[in-house]
Amino acid sequence: MNPDTIFALSSGALPAGLAVIRLSGNQAFTAAETLAGRLATDRKASLRTIRGRNGAIIDQGLVVGFPGPNSFTGEDCVELHVHGSRAVVAALVLELEQIDGLRLAEAGEFSRRAFENGKLDLVEIEGLADLISAETEMQRRLAVEQSLGGQSALYIDWAERLTRSRALIEAELDFADEDDVPGSVSERVWSEVGQIYLELLQHLETAKSGEIIRDGYKIVIAGPPNAGKSSLLNALANRDVAIVTERAGTTRDILHVDLDMSGYLVRFFDTAGLRESDDIVEVEGIRRARVAIEQADMILALNEIDSPALQNHEFSQTNVLTVGTKLDAHAPSDDFDLCISTKTGDGLELLRETILRKITALWTGSLVPNRARQVDALKDASNFIAEALNGTELDLRAESLRAAASALGRITGRVDVEQLLDVIFSQFCIGK
Repeated sequence: MNPDTIFALSSGALPAGLAVIRLSGNQAFTAAETLAGRLATDRKASLRTIRGRNGAIIDQGLVVGFPGPNSFTGEDCVELHVHGSRAVVAALVLELEQIDGLRLAEAGEFSRRAFENGKLDLVEIEGLADLISAETEMQRRLAVEQSLGGQSALYIDWAERLTRSRALIEAELDFADEDDVPGSVSERVWSEVGQIYLELLQHLETAKSGEIIRDGYKIVIAGPPNAGKSSLLNALANRDVAIVTERAGTTRDILHVDLDMSGYLVRFFDTAGLRESDDIVEVEGIRRARVAIEQADMILALNEIDSPALQNHEFSQTNVLTVGTKLDAHAPSDDFDLCISTKTGDGLELLRETILRKITALWTGSLVPNRARQVDALKDASNFIAEALNGTELDLRAESLRAAASALGRITGRVDVEQLLDVIFSQFCIGK
């Protein structure tokens, strides 16, 4: 058990209508009773007057006790619900700091204690962090599935199936001369291992979907100068994000705006016009534009209708949507996937619908890996399983299965993952 009792503001930024001070540790109840009198032990909220050590009233609020292990951290926890004034919170924090054995919590320390006490595994904790920061509906759905253990259950199931298969192999190795052990377990084991391998590979294929939901779908608006790139960014954002002039080369740096499109986070990037230039600043802008193009999930290749088309070598990706611009001044052209006018709005709704179709086609469900460490561990597991399937020595194949199960265990934290903890929990705010 952790010797220190920790506390922190666990609600939003101040000032606010309400502030929640959370305490966790074996002195949580004692400390709260020092300020608010004896607490109820039946997990019910009590309206109390909260006083300082000198007896002066700090505030009046609700006090709720959560005896361990039935709490978020698995320890005794108390929450003080007070008015969200900076002065009230500062006074409470000052009083708590004076109590021996109490200290201010570090970033993510409440969640880390929940992990150490077996209340949450690492995938659930990462899902909780994503749920707190979710800004779109799809981010929320993905985070909820993780935080409630749906994804963990999948990895645990694979690890247990691998362990059972390995046990059968080791039974054959250890008791090959016994009558009650079959002479070969190959038919019983390797078909099951092969099925796990296929399931794992299919799961890995969804990683891009998870990354897009969590970090956003990156769309780069590219094209020559005066193609209408900045005008399109402004039209999509419904505000003036970029400066628009008739002068070629106005946009020198990358501008971007994040939009919520039907629950998906879509990140649009406006780039410098692609052309040959002797201007050192514009050249740097064009270089940055090409870097952004290489990293994009999708490219909107803009060109004014009836103007010379961009050279194909400008874009190496396959996910390119060619867009003819200034439809208000030209007739529609079949040379483009679609034509638009940012001045009249013609074609903009079709453009949005086209983009959404591209994004929704990537969504494969909420059980998807969405962090690099999860993907790395899954790749390790698949490689070890491939070794087992392609191996010849039974003892070495069994060891490969053990390594695969261990790699899956690293995802949820069921094996030694101490080196991961500081990185994971440092992403949390202080009060979580």
